[in-house]
Amino acid sequence: MRRKVCLLRHADKQRYKTDKMTQEEKSLLEERIVDVLKTVYDPEIPVNIYDLGMIYKIDVHEDDSDTEPSTASSRATVVDLDMTFTAPNCPAADFILEDVRTKVESVDGIAAANVNLVFEPAWDQSMMSEEARVELGFD
Repeated sequence: MRRKVCLLRHADKQRYKTDKMTQEEKSLLEERIVDVLKTVYDPEIPVNIYDLGMIYKIDVHEDDSDTEPSTASSRATVVDLDMTFTAPNCPAADFILEDVRTKVESVDGIAAANVNLVFEPAWDQSMMSEEARVELGFD
């Protein structure tokens, strides 16, 4: 894993002289995003939000708003996340959303994170990982 991260950091700097992110770069960024998402917790639940199944989508892409060919190799990498809460009236919602955005934007190579709160489909216990179910005593 350490070697892959080093390769990605080199790729972030060099961008291989192309204007498109490679699939390997994208996959490595997604892995690093999942790693930081696993450090975000609802203060009332002792399991991270990723294993709880609260993250519905992670879309890593380059910002296409800059279409000038001369700056194509320096496009910013953006992450669009869809997430939910275990209950629509979560009292820690603002804290969790800001924690997600801040931590994802701290990943080397990510310029911005757009966190979208969604309630479709509604969250239920079947979305939790096996580890989360065991930790919470459901299995």
